[in-house]
Parts: sequence; structure tokens; C-alpha cells
Amino acid sequence: MSKFENKIVNGNSLEVLKKIPDKTFNLIFADPPYNLQIGEKLKRPDDSKVNGVDDKWDQFESFKHYDDFCKDWLGECKRVLKDNGSIWVIGSYHNIFRLGFHLQNLNYWLLNDIVWRKNNPMPNFRGTRFTNAHETLIWASKNKKSKYTFNYQSLKCLNDDLQMRSDWIFPICSGKERLKKNGKKIHSTQKPEALLHRIILATTNKNDVILDPFLGTGTTATVAKKLGRKYFGIEKDKKYFKAANERINKTKIIEESHLDTLENNKSKPRVPFGSLVELGIIKPGTSIFDQKKKINAKIMVDGSIKHKEAAGSIHKVAAKIMGTESYNGWTFWYCDVGGSIVPIDNLRQRFLSKNI
Repeated sequence: MSKFENKIVNGNSLEVLKKIPDKTFNLIFADPPYNLQIGEKLKRPDDSKVNGVDDKWDQFESFKHYDDFCKDWLGECKRVLKDNGSIWVIGSYHNIFRLGFHLQNLNYWLLNDIVWRKNNPMPNFRGTRFTNAHETLIWASKNKKSKYTFNYQSLKCLNDDLQMRSDWIFPICSGKERLKKNGKKIHSTQKPEALLHRIILATTNKNDVILDPFLGTGTTATVAKKLGRKYFGIEKDKKYFKAANERINKTKIIEESHLDTLENNKSKPRVPFGSLVELGIIKPGTSIFDQKKKINAKIMVDGSIKHKEAAGSIHKVAAKIMGTESYNGWTFWYCDVGGSIVPIDNLRQRFLSKNI
């Protein structure tokens, strides 16, 4: 096991990043300081204090200081990201536009911006602005040519067979999931596990290695461990680091047999029907038919098929028979294999299982 797998370290993010070899990680999730521009302490109408983000780690001398910091860590992240890897950064209106600017200047390739809409946001107590009910995530690949992971089918299944949209509704972290000590929140901006579950499921595969350079109380590492991914986290604050370590150690991985996800059709190797003919898996002159064996066609030497006056690919002839513009010939046509009637797609799957 690499020393950058399934481990978290207590240290300065930039200093640790510089010690990591090039192209180490498949995915990076970064929740950096937001550099909130809050002019004065927030209070409720009853004059009680609002426990917002006023930590020292979120305070910078100037925008230039913050920009230099972001350029440095984003630059190091690009170096340690694999060529086909991708990165997620999250922020509020205070910093997300600056982060997007730096990502583009560093030649990351922006893929999506995601709006995380909170269904239980903190109200605007002063009544002087709109309630700030969302945060924004930017998803980017290492460069324009990166063949990044996107588990489209899994996301569609997660969303009741509808394409997953770029607006996500999750509650802020609360209840038993929120880490507390003596009744007080350990971290002011702990992210909900549901948010990381979707990100990791969408853009990694089992055993991929995920970096979180601002680990906080360990949400990224915790969810990565549950989902059978490897993780590496960096956290500067000793209190947060201790809480993250305890949390990760208590986390159990989901049973291996339950970690399977739906394959993306686009990620499967393409196998033309003609290849099965060339390889002798199915021979010219073989009869294929529909499921009810009422329609027959013959296979030609070039992988085309003939049915009465119709000739062409398995898809084109099936579409003509069905009276549609297109049709999936792999599921329309059947053949006899050792006395069993099976879809011709079974032959393709048998070929793939031996050659992947």
C-alpha cells in the first residue's frame, strides 16, 4: 500500500502537497477556506450571537493574499492529480468565483458547476439580504483531453431513472452526524455525508484514491472508506484532525458485494456484430430470428443480414421490420446456441467477458 493511501496527516496543506509524487490521485475534493467577508459579528433578533464562521483559518490579510494561496494549492493539486482525474471545489459567493478564475488560468477544464441547495439554511437574521440558501461546487478535469470518470448510469439510477441535474438538494449537516464536543460544534462548516456520497459515487470507481487537502473533520475520507475507495487527507488544525481520525476509525466499509454499480454503456468496449462473424463466433449462413421465431434472417459473410428484400446491419434491418428510425438489433435478434434460444447479445457478452 502507498503511504498516500488510507491515511490522514496533521500538517500544512501546501507543505504536504509538495512532498507528494506527481499523478498520485484519481479525484480531489477541496473545501478550502471561504475568506468570508463579514464586517461584524452576527446576532439574532433577540441579540444572541450567531455561531457562524469566524475561525482564524478563514481570515486572510487581503484578496491578493487569498488569491496567492489558492493559486498555490490548486497548482499543487493539478500536479498530483492523474491525467484522467478530476477535481471538485466548493465555496460560497465569497470565494467561488475567484476559485473558478484560478482553475481556468491553471488550464483545468471546467465540466459543471453544481448548486447545492440547502433545504434547512440559516435564516438571514437582519432581513437586509436574501437568505443564503446554497453553495456552489465546480467540477473540473485535469485538462481538456482527460478521460475523466463519470458514472452516468449510477447517477441516473440514483435519481429514479432520470438524468441527474446540476441542482442538488441536501440539508446542512445536523443531528447525529454533526460532530460536537460539550454540546458545541467541532467544525463550523462540516459537510453532510450525502453530498460526498453523490460526488464520490459519480466520479470515482472502487479502489480509486481520493485526496482532500482541507480534510476538516473527515467527511471525505469517511465516505470514501464506506464506498470502498482509498483516501488521503491533510488537516492543519489538531482538534479537527483528532476528530477526523476517531471518526474514520469507527467507519465500516460497506460489504464488498454491495459496492457494485451500474456500468456506463459508453465505457464498454464497442463490439461490432461483424467482429463476431470474423472471429467465427457466429458463422455466415446462420439463421437468426425474433423472439417468437416468426421473422428470420440470414447472416452474410460481411456481418450484414438479409430478411426478404431488406439487407443491412442487425440494427438497420430490425428497424425496418419494426417501422422505426432505429432499433437495437442486439436485443431484437435471437439465435440457437446448443439447443437454447438466446439473444445474439449473449454472444457479444461472452466475447467481452473473455477479452476485457
